[in-house]
Amino acid sequence: MDEIDGSLLEGGGQILRVAITLSALRKIPVRISNIRGGRSKPGLMEQHLKGVELVRDICSAGTKGVSLGSKEIEFAPEGLAGGSYRAAVKTAGSICLLMQVALPCTLFAQGPTTLYLKGGTNAEMAPQIDYMVEVFRPNLEKFGATFDFNLLRRGYFPKGGGEVVINVNPVGDLKPVDITKQGSIKSLYGWSFTAGVLPIKMAHAMAEGAVEVLRKIGKVDIERYKEDRNVAPDNCSGIILVAETDSQCFLGGSALGRKGESAEETGKKAAQELLKSIEDGACVDQHCQDQLIIFMALAKGPSQIRVGDVSLHTKTAIFVAEKLLKNVHFEIVPDGTTNIIKCTGS
Repeated sequence: MDEIDGSLLEGGGQILRVAITLSALRKIPVRISNIRGGRSKPGLMEQHLKGVELVRDICSAGTKGVSLGSKEIEFAPEGLAGGSYRAAVKTAGSICLLMQVALPCTLFAQGPTTLYLKGGTNAEMAPQIDYMVEVFRPNLEKFGATFDFNLLRRGYFPKGGGEVVINVNPVGDLKPVDITKQGSIKSLYGWSFTAGVLPIKMAHAMAEGAVEVLRKIGKVDIERYKEDRNVAPDNCSGIILVAETDSQCFLGGSALGRKGESAEETGKKAAQELLKSIEDGACVDQHCQDQLIIFMALAKGPSQIRVGDVSLHTKTAIFVAEKLLKNVHFEIVPDGTTNIIKCTGS
């Protein structure tokens, strides 16, 4: 049984998610100790617990210690089965983080899989669901895999209650990728929204703040709208921005409205995040780079991606991948304002 210290590097949910996912994919029994040891409140929170339980169900794993607050678990996977699976986080814990832990497993299941996920669709400290569809998915498709997505209900902090259905067809193998040429900006677009009692003028203000930052690199097309109360009854505002290049790079920036911050500043913050990736010369942004590590490790052949700064989440994913997949090796090569992450030996 491989041992993983959950307090290392990022010291939070990332090391747990990557370890559980790779354990299930390669049938590697693992013991994870000091879970979220780098956090002020260590142990399995509701969101992490539901992610572990979801993958446990998909791969029929034998487990020990899988309960709320647990600081050590054992996970012994069997085969990956297709079918229908449900995971419901009672809080606004991120649906996107449930996707991160389960989606790679469904790509190698024995048949098609449907995931019914409940929780937060647009939450702090995690990608927004729109980002997963508009930025992460096009990058995933470069590996020869994809997913279908159906949003039933939005879920915002603190209530959650969002509902998403994900349908996945398995793949035989993942293709290696070379995402190292940014190219020229082909289009800049996005979505600026409000929900609940928040007025649509906030959506316009966020969009205008983003346009002010991005206009120097091109025309920006941002849809501004108020969510239907039947789909999004609670209060929230946010913006998601995408840059698509002629080399088929997809980069994103996003932000949620916050108390004490003007809508214009929220829009500018999302735009500055996107602009930094573009000006650095990155081909994969900060929020996608760590998510691609697992797919690079599983691809049939060497892969490489160009990023700006290498995030701690990415370093954590690399650490776990190299520890559990003995023949996989990553190398980070600085190149001007960017870094090239190379992976060999799937």
